[in-house]
Amino acid sequence: MITSRITATLKRNGGCPVRKETVLMSWCSIRWSSNVLKKSTSMQVLLPDGGQPPFPTLYLLHGLSDDDSTWLRHTRIEMHAQRFPMIVVMPDGGRSFYTRQEQGPDYARHIGEELVDFVGRTFHAAPDQSARWIGGLSMGGYGALRVGLAYSERFGSISAHSGAYRYWDQSHGESLQRELERIFGPSPEGTDHDVRVLANRAKTAGQLPRIWMDCGRNDFLLEDSRWLHREFDRDGIVHEYVEFDNGHNWNYWDEHVRDAIAFHARSLPTVSA
Repeated sequence: MITSRITATLKRNGGCPVRKETVLMSWCSIRWSSNVLKKSTSMQVLLPDGGQPPFPTLYLLHGLSDDDSTWLRHTRIEMHAQRFPMIVVMPDGGRSFYTRQEQGPDYARHIGEELVDFVGRTFHAAPDQSARWIGGLSMGGYGALRVGLAYSERFGSISAHSGAYRYWDQSHGESLQRELERIFGPSPEGTDHDVRVLANRAKTAGQLPRIWMDCGRNDFLLEDSRWLHREFDRDGIVHEYVEFDNGHNWNYWDEHVRDAIAFHARSLPTVSA
């Protein structure tokens, strides 16, 4: 069933209070060396200047044509995060789809293990699964499910905006099609590239994170979202799916990342939204 838009009223949560007043944020641009990727990589991080650590952490993934700076440049993510003391980590995922590429690096492990461990060592990030969240848009919407479900013991909740869940199954030019085959191989369905496989595996293990999916009614990827919503319903994968007006654009993502933050906040034991 397609649900209506969620509005949130956030309450105080123990050591990580939700504040009515805004909290100033520091912005860190980090270059670091990845053993998994075997190269230097980058991320942008927003850190609260106030509040009581340790803080919940949102890993926010970009789309196919973007980089680690794009969420900062095209949305008000800093303003959205100010009212809730939280860390926002925006890594660079290249054009990887955040998966274990058939001919290339294992970006799923890079995000799900290596990045999470780096952030835990470096910042005052809460270690609890319920306070570790992952989300993204388009390629990053698929990536949030790909990583969050594969590492379900690490993430309390997942949000996906306008997800490219079957991008390999669409019609593309020859160059992009070759690129996708290098990433996913010739037959991705039924493998670890298929988020249905990962969701059912997490469900069987009793470790299914909370899942939020949304898409604009004028988005060219709308049918992908509706398809995955039906598949999850069929398999008994508990999730929330919402459709809004608008399409595949930054105005849409800037508005509805706020809904995702409210959804994630409900993973915390004493927060209701």
